[in-house]
Amino acid sequence: MIPALLTAVDATSHIHLIIGSNPLAAARCSRSLEVGAHPKLITPADSLLHYGLQKRIEDGQVTWLTKSFSDTDLSTLGRPEVDGIVDAVFVTLPRTSPMSVHISNLCRRLRIPVNVADAPNLCSFTLLSVHADGPLQIGITTSGKGCKLASRIRREVVSALPPNLGTACERLGNLRRRIWEEDHAAADLVSGSSLEIEEDEGGQKASFNQLIINDEDRDAAKNRRMRWLSQICEYWPLSRLAAIDDEDVDRILHRYRGDNEEEEQDDQKTGAMEKTGVVDPAVFNLASKQRLSKPKMVLAGSGPGHPDLLTTATHKAILHADLVLADKLVPEAVLALVPRRATIYIARKFPGNADRAQEELLQMGLEGLKRGQNVVRLKQGDPYLYGRGAEEYAFFNQHGFEVVVIPGITSALSAPVFAGIPPTHRAVADQVLVCTGTGRKGAAPDPPGYRPARTVVFLMALHRLSALVESLVENNGIEEGVVTTTATKQKHQLWRGDEKVKDQGLSTKEQEEKMKIQKKKWPKSTPCAVIERASCQDQRVIRTTLEYVCAAVEEEGSRPPGLLVVGRSCRVLHGHLYAGGDGVGGGDAGVVGDVGGDGDGSGDESKRNMLGGDGDGDGDGDTKMIPRWVVEEGYKALDSL
Repeated sequence: MIPALLTAVDATSHIHLIIGSNPLAAARCSRSLEVGAHPKLITPADSLLHYGLQKRIEDGQVTWLTKSFSDTDLSTLGRPEVDGIVDAVFVTLPRTSPMSVHISNLCRRLRIPVNVADAPNLCSFTLLSVHADGPLQIGITTSGKGCKLASRIRREVVSALPPNLGTACERLGNLRRRIWEEDHAAADLVSGSSLEIEEDEGGQKASFNQLIINDEDRDAAKNRRMRWLSQICEYWPLSRLAAIDDEDVDRILHRYRGDNEEEEQDDQKTGAMEKTGVVDPAVFNLASKQRLSKPKMVLAGSGPGHPDLLTTATHKAILHADLVLADKLVPEAVLALVPRRATIYIARKFPGNADRAQEELLQMGLEGLKRGQNVVRLKQGDPYLYGRGAEEYAFFNQHGFEVVVIPGITSALSAPVFAGIPPTHRAVADQVLVCTGTGRKGAAPDPPGYRPARTVVFLMALHRLSALVESLVENNGIEEGVVTTTATKQKHQLWRGDEKVKDQGLSTKEQEEKMKIQKKKWPKSTPCAVIERASCQDQRVIRTTLEYVCAAVEEEGSRPPGLLVVGRSCRVLHGHLYAGGDGVGGGDAGVVGDVGGDGDGSGDESKRNMLGGDGDGDGDGDTKMIPRWVVEEGYKALDSL
């Protein structure tokens, strides 16, 4: 197959004819507008337009000609300066349409570029999968063999490029222009010298790396800086080129002026460089100033505790950190990964000092960034899950620093796994709720209402466990909600917990008033588990119920960090479900879709037994299962991972 000639066309003010009304036609119009062309859409008035086309037509960006295509459109709808010939035609009709073949043949006779959707044999040009970043454009084509593949290849290529490369192209282009203007007199420009001759068009010349030691050859000396710029583009790493700023541009111009005597002295000092012809990056003082990459603030999640559960991104951030600001609960094994050259500071957070300690961390991070250091704020779990990550992001962003957020494995979902608790199970729990046990300024948050099929994970709750449990099992508080019924509906339902209490009629005005929703209290027999130092070698799990959990923690003591998991999923792998009997049978129990197959019970009755016996949601089944879930003392503590 003969390869196509790839070109970049300046389509400013061109007339592009788009034939069709489908989503592809909308995409073609958008692409034409992006490159500065004027798209004209030809489709009958009764056509069903894509909503994107409708919007652009209403905004006046696309001209809609409500008619069928005619041959004269190709020679009458174009620009006056080209005698009305259109500049390009895009056909988005179905590939089986006879009109597609007709338009393609007509365009070829008139030498008008034509593109027909899904018909490479009818196209005189194809569109590339393009990445655009300012003046930098990268196009990938498979020559009509697969647009999805071209898009995939483009994404892979772009992902390998450093950020801000388009901006670097702009700066280097401006530098190239300034060098040309300074080194060439007006007479040279008149004589026909052209800036647009690309060095790579015919490969590198033999003199590309030849150094100029004296000024005997004035023509060569005049082009000295242009050649230096060419070597910069050729030899510098792309990441270094992408970091060039305006100050670097000025330094290059000052350092390599054609009549600068210091240049000759520097050439003598860099003899090894002269022999190889390779530009030494240190000449521009970029490396010495460490400005190749600006300092970054990294908010990284350290996971539940074990260093093996760090993400690769977080590990890399730690290895490249100059300053690490860590939560006090980040385990020693994770902190041991910090390089010895880096400074580690542990947050001094304790009850009554949390806000002051947080402000101290923010100021230390800000000072480090101003010194040019890479700062890593190492957080337990995930930065955005009860970790003040969003507040810290806003703080550093407002001070003008780039903030990178790296997610971590949250203990809210990983700790139950290490404790053998599946937060969801088709027979037991169909939803997971993550709550905090400590609100803003240490206040107690509103506890969630009871739902039999819900697993609730409480973070930062063990220090006020007694008050939390009391609010759950004795919760008679009122939560306000807003009626969301429409004005035409004259009834709404009043709910108490998850049970519908009654219906009552309301007027339109009354429908907009607030209604009261009373939460249902949690049964004391609800299974729960306290999980401390999850994933670490000294992990401990206390299996119990809401009735005994406070006494169990008081008896066993505290081993932070820890969390509380509440719900029937706590016993699904260690209690009744896999214990045999009670409607499940002597073998392994299944999930919802499989219950009743191997045991004495069948179908829904077996499922109700899994859920706790009678299935009415009052917790009676949990009471019956306490001996299987825990022991006679009311709890069971398991040490080590």
